[in-house]
Amino acid sequence: MRHIVTFCGQCNCGCPELFVDDAAAPEQRIVITDDFGQRIRMSVGQLSDLVDDVRRGVLDEVLTAARQA
Repeated sequence: MRHIVTFCGQCNCGCPELFVDDAAAPEQRIVITDDFGQRIRMSVGQLSDLVDDVRRGVLDEVLTAARQA
């Protein structure tokens, strides 16, 4: 798998990471790992949709509520 980015990276806690698995089937090529060792696999198209949603602010309400809690 090819490492693309580590999210956070400010600690030593096993931050989430994004990889591209060029050997995987197209619908499972993108791999996101979390700090608990779990993986999410998705297609490049699904990642693109997710990024577009984030840019449009779809998750802003969730983040705001989490920060206020």
